Order: sequence, then structure tokens, then C-alpha cells
Amino acid sequence: MQQSWNSDRRRTAIGRSTLSVPARQALADHQLNSDRTILDYGCGRGGDVTSLRRLDCKVSGWDPYYSPSTPLASSDVVLLTYVLNVIEDPAERRQTLKQAWNLATTVLIVSARLTWEKAKVRGQQFGDGLLTSRQTFQHLFSSNELRTYVEEVTGTRCISAAPGTVYAFKDDSARLGYLAHRIVPDAEWLASADTTSAIASLVDYVERRGRPPHVEELPRPMAEQLAHLKPGELKRLIRDSADADEVAEGAKRTTLNTLLFLAVELFNSRGPFSSLPLSVQLDVRSFFSSYKEACQRSDRLLLKLRDDTYIRGAMNASSVGKITPTALYVHRRAIDQMPTVLRLYEHCASVAAGRPQYWTIAKLKHQGRAVSWLDYPDFDKDPHPRISSSYLVDLKTLETSHMSYANSANRPLLHRKHEFLGPDDPDVPCYRRLTQSELRAGLYKNPHLIGTETGWEAELIRCGRKLRGHRLLRRTED
Repeated sequence: MQQSWNSDRRRTAIGRSTLSVPARQALADHQLNSDRTILDYGCGRGGDVTSLRRLDCKVSGWDPYYSPSTPLASSDVVLLTYVLNVIEDPAERRQTLKQAWNLATTVLIVSARLTWEKAKVRGQQFGDGLLTSRQTFQHLFSSNELRTYVEEVTGTRCISAAPGTVYAFKDDSARLGYLAHRIVPDAEWLASADTTSAIASLVDYVERRGRPPHVEELPRPMAEQLAHLKPGELKRLIRDSADADEVAEGAKRTTLNTLLFLAVELFNSRGPFSSLPLSVQLDVRSFFSSYKEACQRSDRLLLKLRDDTYIRGAMNASSVGKITPTALYVHRRAIDQMPTVLRLYEHCASVAAGRPQYWTIAKLKHQGRAVSWLDYPDFDKDPHPRISSSYLVDLKTLETSHMSYANSANRPLLHRKHEFLGPDDPDVPCYRRLTQSELRAGLYKNPHLIGTETGWEAELIRCGRKLRGHRLLRRTED
């Protein structure tokens, strides 16, 4: 460590009353739970450790200044949260990452500050970062740089879980299990208090998945409730109770999800059949003639991402989302209803550079390959929601950019909210009625004026209208 300029890393540690963003992401991704041992390596003041203990997690924290006496022992999960960016010596930075990797037995979770935060960090150039006025150091990573750096040091393929957060799995099957969960979430089983309800839950699964579950996929209580039934008898009960059309639709959906998973897996490097999660193996066996055939079909799907004409055709054919001359905009509630190639498009961007934790609408460009996740936090209650932030990933260069509108006095806003959703979304009728009222009132006659807060308000005044919730009213003179 270079001491000539009195680096004081302890000053970078902040007190936390709630979980850090990376820890919240890891909880949401089921990487942190009460069944795993967790080590916060470089825990600072220990805010995450305290919060995770409240959640009944088996967690310990080590820090060279605040908790140096904590024994360093291998743990299922190691958190390396905002540590790499404060180490000014590249060799020590690399060694710290190696040590954290060696301590992890299941997954290492690495997070760092990103280049878009440069405006918040004031200082002079020092080495590959900045020396701040508080005598601390900051090396700001790009999303792609962080993922590539972790892969290089650990020697394993990594996944960007969110901007600035990377997962490095010790076992490739664990990585694929996480990837599969992101694309095909774990089955939700109906409650089963007795044999009758257990059979009903089983039938529901078959209709949604398109195939019967393997015994290892069953929740243990359900397996015990059905243990007295012979396999042939159970098959007959399913055949007699399940709706054939629903099963066929479930099979189609699962086939497409499997192709999507295998295509994303190839984008992030594909392993042998035996490395796939059990549920995916069973899907391949049920809906494809072989693993080879499934891979070939997914490869063709991935190749279609290069074809602008095909992508534009898929966007035009999509039953969900708003298409413009440059992109398709889709609400997160409708994202899984897009054509499979467009879902692949969005997933590849998320695996490469991380999907942000908070977002409302995904924007997919039809020329070039770039995905933006736009956050409109008040989408449901605001008739014309204002944008809060945007995060863009260029799939050709893997460069990212972030824009915050928190301090903007004239934010962009949305119109025709129903167009971003799926046709069966329960909010569509309400949003469509508002759009029709605004059209009749002449509020859309000057589309170049209404894209921002001030322009929209001026048009409301011009037309003598005001909004109360999702109702358009005549403006009365005070």
C-alpha cells in the first residue's frame, strides 16, 4: 500500500441503517438466505452484517480497521461490497479479490462504484483513479470492466446481476441454476393440505409447464401426500383432470423458455447437458428430440438478433408494447409476453451489464443493439408519469450509460400509458379512457410540445383542462 499521501480507507466506510443495494439484490436473487453462511469481507462499519442478522442469516463481518479480530473462515457466500474501488494499489486490489474468491465456497458477490458516479467524486488524478479531498481513493469501474476484471481474476464466467454487481459462482451448475431462475422462475405450487388438494396442485403445474414434474421437483409435503398412489394411477388422474388445451399451451411456453435459456446460456458460454438444472434437463427431454436439437434451435434464435429486419418484424408483430420509429417500449409487467427473440434481446443485455433493480419500461432499439431500462416510479398512480432515471447497455460495445433526472426541473413524461402494457392488463381500460378523453380535448394536436412537464402543463391550460387522477376535467376559473 502506498502511504506517501496518507490514504485513509476507513473514511470510505459509511454507516447503514438498511441493507446496501448489492445485498438487497442478492436477497432478491436468493443468494443470501438463512441456510447459507455469509462473510462480509471488508464490512466497514458492519451495517449489512447487522441487517442480515435481523433476517436470521448466519453472517460474520471482517474489516481491517473496524473488525480485524473476526476469524476469516470459508463461507458459502462472500460479499465484497464497495471494496475494490477504494484500493489504490492495483496489485493489492487484485490480491483482495483473490482472497475473497478463495474464501467463497458457493458464490462471490462483488460490487463497486461505477463511472457514472464521477460527478459525485471530486479529486485529483492518482494512478488509475482519483485522490479525494478526504484523502481517500476511488477507482470507478464501468459495468463491463468490473465483470471482465472479476472473470479474469477468478478464472470463471460471471453474471452481472445489476449495474455494478457481479456474481462469480464456484460451480458452473450454480451459475446455470441462477440463470435459469432469472428466465424461468421456480414453479409456484398451490397449497396442498391433503391428497385432493395435492392432486389439484399437480394438475395446475402440468397445465402451466406442459409436462408432469419429476419427483425431485415436488415439494416434500406434496410428495409425501401422494406417495400412496401408484405412478400409473397418478398419470390417469392427471390425464383425466388436466385441460388438454392448457397443457398444450404450457408445453409451447416451456419450449420457448427453454430455447431462451439455452440461447442466453450460449451468450454467456454453454456447458454440457449434465450441468443444466434438473428442471431444464427434463424440459429438454420432454420437448426436444435431443439436447443437440435444442441447442441448434437456440443458436438460430441467437443469430436472429443480428438481423435488423427480423427484429423490426418481431417488434411489429408483438402484441405488447409501444413501437416508435426507433424502438419498442414495453412495461415490465408485459416483458414476458414479447416474442421470444425480443425477450432474448433484453436478457442478453441484462446478463452482460446488469438489469437495474428499479425500472418500469424496457426500451429495445430495432437498429443497432441497445437496451435501456427506464424508471417511472409513479407509473401506476400518475396519469402521466415522470421519468426518474435511465440505464442503457450497448450490446455491440457493452458500454453503459446512466442518466438521473432527480434534479431536472422539466422531466420527460409519458402519454398513452395503455400502449406500454399487454392487452389483458387490468389497468388498460382505465388508461385507454383517459387517452381517448385527451384526444377529444385536442391535447395531442402538438405532439412536439407535450413530451415534458412544462410543455404538457401549457397544453392543459390552452385546452382548458386539468387532471384529477386518471380523469380529465374542465378547468374552471378561480
